[in-house]
Amino acid sequence: MSVPKNARTRHEKLVELIEHHRTLYHVYDKEEITPAALDSLKHELAELETAHPELITPQSPSQRIAGAPLPGFKKVRHSVPQWSLNDAFTPEDITEFDARVRRFLHESFDTPRPTYLCELKIDGLKVVLTYEKGILTTAATRGDGVVGEDVTHNVRTIESVPLSLPRAIDLVVEGEVWLPESELARINKEREKNGDPVFANPRNAAAGTIRQLDPRIAASRKLDTFIYELASTSEKRPQDQLGELAFMRELGFKVNPHFVHAQTIPDIVAFWETWKKKGHAQDYWIDGVVVKVNEAQYEEKLGYTGKGPRFAIAFKFPAEQVTTVVEGIELQVGRTGVLTPVAHLRPVSVAGTTVSRATLHNEDEITRLDVRIGDTVVLQKAGDIIPDIVRVLPELRTGKEKKFTWPKKVAACGGDGSIERVPGTSAWRCVNRDSAVFAKRRLRHFASRAALNIEGLGRETAELLVDEGLVSTFDDLFTLAVGDVLTLEGFAEISAEKLIANIKKSSHVSLERLLYGISIDHVGEETARLVAEHFGTIDRVRKATREELAAIHGVGEVVADSIYEWFRAPEKRAILDRLLSHLTIARAQARAQGAFSGKTFVITGTLSSMSREEAEAKIRALGGSASSSISKKTSYLVAGESAGSKLEKARSLGVSVLSEAEFVRMLA
Repeated sequence: MSVPKNARTRHEKLVELIEHHRTLYHVYDKEEITPAALDSLKHELAELETAHPELITPQSPSQRIAGAPLPGFKKVRHSVPQWSLNDAFTPEDITEFDARVRRFLHESFDTPRPTYLCELKIDGLKVVLTYEKGILTTAATRGDGVVGEDVTHNVRTIESVPLSLPRAIDLVVEGEVWLPESELARINKEREKNGDPVFANPRNAAAGTIRQLDPRIAASRKLDTFIYELASTSEKRPQDQLGELAFMRELGFKVNPHFVHAQTIPDIVAFWETWKKKGHAQDYWIDGVVVKVNEAQYEEKLGYTGKGPRFAIAFKFPAEQVTTVVEGIELQVGRTGVLTPVAHLRPVSVAGTTVSRATLHNEDEITRLDVRIGDTVVLQKAGDIIPDIVRVLPELRTGKEKKFTWPKKVAACGGDGSIERVPGTSAWRCVNRDSAVFAKRRLRHFASRAALNIEGLGRETAELLVDEGLVSTFDDLFTLAVGDVLTLEGFAEISAEKLIANIKKSSHVSLERLLYGISIDHVGEETARLVAEHFGTIDRVRKATREELAAIHGVGEVVADSIYEWFRAPEKRAILDRLLSHLTIARAQARAQGAFSGKTFVITGTLSSMSREEAEAKIRALGGSASSSISKKTSYLVAGESAGSKLEKARSLGVSVLSEAEFVRMLA
């Protein structure tokens, strides 16, 4: 059966791109895309070759181990071949792995009962240590699995690596060299001060350090190791993996203390789930769990395939960067009429959820990325953050990709659909923003949790209220009676009474919630809070001049103009006058003075010790401000787990970057 031309072309391009990035990553310690994104490309290649086995060649990335010795280093031929592990991503994959193990063992054992040892998969640089008569003779990188690079001069500087053993034993062990995140922060600060490029992550820093020709550089950095594999020994070998770990610890090697002897598949999955949640709290990076058959007799019988061992598998954590294809781009209209381009994607799993859409933010971002319909892109999703396209892979273009053309009219704007670019910004918006479409959006926003928090007034109810002519402006909500709500489809007496009660309850509101809820362009939660704290009352906000507004730390001229113009527009003033007759507004208190006074923080990624909301509350309690966007005025970026594009922008703007540990120390 012949392979379709488009499949063959895609295969050729994938092979070429994967080899390019694998060489950068494994040989030169450079990273244009993350390992997770590279895994996604390799997964697509494997699926393509499964569908079309004719495409498989001995040179395919799916058939060989990546990497080669770096030119300029002394070559070391490994006495024990260094294999790559196959990957698992779901509990179902682990169940299949167990089934394969049992099927293979049944050929030699009547009733095989394999158990498994689960160990943390450290994201560092693999090292192979060779001892002769108890003395360290060679430390080498994995290289291509057969030949590695001699890095003994640097590994000897690592305190956790024994230079001699308590017995005159011949031994080869394997492990991971890693750099603590706290040490990475120190090194990067020093490199920034000297004008040197910073390391992107601890893995790159560890690899870059081990491959220095001058051992004094390695000695100045606090590299560490975890040893996890006994490759060969002149003494009697332990009968299981648990015994091997104890044997290596006895000889003075540092073994990671977090492992579990799993009797069942649920035991394996439970260990994986536990570390998927708390792995980021360690000072070293963890990208999954290694699952090994524990019993030595089973391990020996299982042996190896052409690529890796049959007795072990890497159970990876959900990827936070993957690759997928842009299938279309459409414009979404927000509550203030601003248009946001959204990419429709080929569905892909990222960070544990299936994603089919990602924001492209604005016209300038589309131009910067040069993203086109049909492009293969790298998608990022950190924790619960909205998926974001971080780069395009133009190497995979076929010539059929289409550039996105910004339209002149958008039907969702209502009226004649005209749009305009907002002066001084990269945003486009609808010209006509008084249609029912926007009345519904503004009402939903007004009732949202961060604004007046009217329980029971969601999208469907807001649309019904506007469509039935019961509400056209915010103040109309507070004139509703139970009988009015009963006319709406889906409402009975109890639910109608409950909605009216919730509306009345919301009439007691704080000033910052009100300012956020009335949909002033460019005014988010933090800006509303800053303005409320500065002026204290709605009357003072209404009378504020442009200069007074712009003088608030954290409120720029564009935002100040927007607030000023909103309170000067006759139709807005009339709505506000009517609305205020129904509300009781709590006077805002001035922000406390403290260690963070005058400082603006932005938090990105996931924090392990507290939620983002808790962190922002602590910042405000110490007199600081918490923003959602990076600018030159930002004082600090707090970078949690899986920090994304904001971290890169902060570095480009010269904004100080704090690790979570450093931030917690500042709070104390």
